[in-house]
Amino acid sequence: MSREILINITPMETRVALVENGVPQEISIERNQKRGLVGNIYKGKVVRVLPGMQAAFVDIGVERTAFLHVDDLYFNRGDSGSDKETGSPDIKTLLHEGQKILVQVIKDPINTKGARLTAQLSVAARYLVYMDRSTHTGISQRIEDETERERLKEVISSILAEDEQGTGGYIVRTAADGVSGNELASDIRFLQRLWRHIEQAKTEAATPSCLYEELPLYKRVLRDMASEDVEKIRVDSREVLTELVNFGNKFSPEIASLVEHYPGERPLFYLHGIEDEISKALQRDVPLKSGGHLVIDQTEAMTTIDVNTGAFVGHRNLEETIYKTNLEAAAAAARQVRMRNLGGIIIVDFIDMQSAEHRRQVLRTFEKALDRDRAKNKISGVTELGLVQVTRKRTSDSLEHVLCHSCPTCEGRGSIKSAETVSYEVLREILRVVRAYECDQLRVLASTAVIERLLDEDSAQVADLEEFIGRTIQFRSEAQFAREQFDIIPV
Repeated sequence: MSREILINITPMETRVALVENGVPQEISIERNQKRGLVGNIYKGKVVRVLPGMQAAFVDIGVERTAFLHVDDLYFNRGDSGSDKETGSPDIKTLLHEGQKILVQVIKDPINTKGARLTAQLSVAARYLVYMDRSTHTGISQRIEDETERERLKEVISSILAEDEQGTGGYIVRTAADGVSGNELASDIRFLQRLWRHIEQAKTEAATPSCLYEELPLYKRVLRDMASEDVEKIRVDSREVLTELVNFGNKFSPEIASLVEHYPGERPLFYLHGIEDEISKALQRDVPLKSGGHLVIDQTEAMTTIDVNTGAFVGHRNLEETIYKTNLEAAAAAARQVRMRNLGGIIIVDFIDMQSAEHRRQVLRTFEKALDRDRAKNKISGVTELGLVQVTRKRTSDSLEHVLCHSCPTCEGRGSIKSAETVSYEVLREILRVVRAYECDQLRVLASTAVIERLLDEDSAQVADLEEFIGRTIQFRSEAQFAREQFDIIPV
């Protein structure tokens, strides 16, 4: 599989696209004025402790206070005051209002929710993640070769045994597969230097303040996304190219050699069709090559993906048509999950299949397509109704939430009242106004569509109402009014 990373740099934002076999699979956008907080380490102050939720709100110097649950605090099991069933201590025994605490953001603020925090701090390098309050050495589950896992454990143990100053624990990342001991040792030294810097800043910094800021997006690409199967990393800024090469030479010279400048006059994202793919990722309907389509709806609670056969009628029988549609939809749905950066609960409503083997094959196709996803996800089996439940770790806003706002007309509902409904509301409101105010006539201000409805289809009801209330009703169209907006003025 050919993989290519494209980096588009502008003064306002950085955009990164991961392209696999010529098809965009992931889009990441970071705006300079709204940089994400995930990975940042703060010296914060506890402003409120909630025993009922076993959580606390912490001021870290951003607009909204952040949320810290007791499970994200570091503690020793069996501490005094711990819950006997869960082993978790009472939040009141660990935190109090006004307490200063070192925390790290694990989830960006989303909508009205503040950032999610953890007190179990970690910093990442190319091959390793350092955890300050752990003594454990873990290996990425994506490294499946047991021999390689044992080798990496032994290498890390030997490096740490030689370093008497070394404390804390490490997680070996997927990129470390096959990496030499010298490269791992270099990562360990870098992480230890970085942590000493954070420890020093902790004593000197004010409260609240940021002690460590996560790398910008274009550098995180080299650290997190670049791997052996990446053939090329193209960037359209010479200044950023220099930064990336220097950064790459420091952490991973073989990755630095993949970075190249794109000098073309045509914008990089237009050349590879990324702009069109971003536009498509904001649409509700996703067409399939067979003629079927997906319908994707994002809500506060979950995201639903509905599979429809559409114009695809097949050639053999209904079951075969459904099976082929579901197979294509499984791969397309997995791609859309990555493209749109959907998180939380995702429900995929496949078309009902009678054959257990067909259900198994569709699920296998879906799982295989999501295996390449960097975000942690978990997939359930196909239910009797043809539903597949997916949970995907959400660390930042989806592509739609980054690029779009809710419609001011429908307020994000996706629908507005019909002219007929608003017309009837106007007639009911007239009755209320007449009872409340003394007047000789009434003036109705409403949108053009509603006024046309009142003067045409509903003219008989208006005439009856005028006779009933004994007053004249005037109508005036207001072009700037939304359909659901109207005003009734007693004259």
